[in-house]
Amino acid sequence: MGSPRWRRLWLLLLAALPPSLLLCGQRRGPAGPPASFSSSPPQPEPLALAMPGTSRRAGGRGETLDGGSESGTSSKPSAALEEPKPSRKQPSPCLRSVTARAKADPRFGEIFRFDTPVLMWDQHFTPQTWDRLKTRHVPYGWQGLSHAVVGSTLRLLNTSANRHLFDRDAFPGGCVRCAVVGNGGILNGSRQGKAIDAHDLVFRLNGAVIKGFEEDVGTKISFYGFTVNTMKNSLIAYEEYGFTQIPQAKDLKYIFIPSDIRDYVMLKSAIQGSPVPEGSDKGDRPQKYFGLEVSAEKFKLLHPDFLQYLTARFLRSELLGTRYGALYMPSTGALMLLTALHACDRVSAYGFITANYEQFSDHYYELEKKPLVFYANHDMMLEAALWKSLHRAGIMTLYQR
Repeated sequence: MGSPRWRRLWLLLLAALPPSLLLCGQRRGPAGPPASFSSSPPQPEPLALAMPGTSRRAGGRGETLDGGSESGTSSKPSAALEEPKPSRKQPSPCLRSVTARAKADPRFGEIFRFDTPVLMWDQHFTPQTWDRLKTRHVPYGWQGLSHAVVGSTLRLLNTSANRHLFDRDAFPGGCVRCAVVGNGGILNGSRQGKAIDAHDLVFRLNGAVIKGFEEDVGTKISFYGFTVNTMKNSLIAYEEYGFTQIPQAKDLKYIFIPSDIRDYVMLKSAIQGSPVPEGSDKGDRPQKYFGLEVSAEKFKLLHPDFLQYLTARFLRSELLGTRYGALYMPSTGALMLLTALHACDRVSAYGFITANYEQFSDHYYELEKKPLVFYANHDMMLEAALWKSLHRAGIMTLYQR
C-alpha cells in the first residue's frame, strides 16, 4: 500500500464509504427509548470524508477505524430494545461511587441500569439466549452468525475471571478507581501520566502509543479494548507513530468488542493458542498480538445486550435516522468508558473529546497538528455531550484544559 501515511489515508477512505461499498463498515443500530442527549449532528454528504463544516476524527474520543462487519450488508435498526435479564454484581463498599451518584441523580437515575450484564461467558449460551439474539444484528446480537462458532467460543469462557472485569477482593475496603485513556490530542503536553498511573486500573484502546509519551499518558495498563478490525487497522494506521504491537503484560486483560464473527473466531483461537481456522483472518496467529502464554482468564467479551443497552439509553444518535444509520454504533472509546462506569467506583476520562477539541490535534502522538474528523459511523458530538453531562453530575471526571 506504499507509505504508512498513504495506508492510513486508504483506511480512512474506507471508513467513510456507505454500506454498499464497505467491506469493513459498522452496521446496524438498536432501537429503544429516545436518548436523553441530543447533539443534532450535521447531515453527511454521500461519500464525504467529513460532515460539512466539521473536521474531526477520534482515537479514544473514538477511532474512526471502528468498522466491524466484513459482509458488506446492512439492515435497519431493530424495532425495540429488549431489556436484558438482571446480572448479579459484586457488591461495592464504596460510598460515593458511580453507582451511588448516578442513582441519586434525577436524570441519570432513570438511564443507568447497573444490573445489565456487562460481560458474556459460557453460561449465557443457552437455547433461549440464542433464539433471542439471533434476531439482532451484530454487535447487538448474533443474526447471521454461526451457532457453532459462537457456542464453541463462549464455552471457552468458563472461568470466574470471565464473569467480572476485576476481582473486588483485590481492593479490600476501598473504592476502585479507574482511568480510561483515549488517544485524543488534548493529552499532548498534559503531564497527566502520574495522575493516570495513580488509578487502581487503567483502560486503553486501539492505537494506544505509550513509548515517548509516558509523561503525558502514563505507562500503566490493566485493560486493552478493541474489535479485531480496530486493532488490526490501528497497527497499520499508526505504525508511523510507533504503534507496532498491541500492549502485552502479565496482568493485562483484553476486552473484545464483538462487532462481527471475526471477533468470536479470533477470541477462540487466542484462547486455544492456534491459528485462526477460517474467515478473513484465516491463518493469522493470535500469539503475535496477545503473547505466547495466554489462557481464557486473559480475555473479556462484552455482552451484546450491554452494547444495545448503551446505544439505546446513552448514545441513541439521530444518525440512526439517516442513510448512515446502518453504519452507526458508539465509538470504541465510548464503549470502554461506559464499561468502566458500570464496573468501577470512581472513573476519570482522559483524551476524550471536549468543547475545545479544535485546539488540539487528532491524536496526542502526532508530530504535526491534524484536525479531528467526524465520520458517519460515530456521533462524536453526542458522545461529547454525554461526557460533559456525566462530568457536571459528578458521576465521572473528564480531563479538560
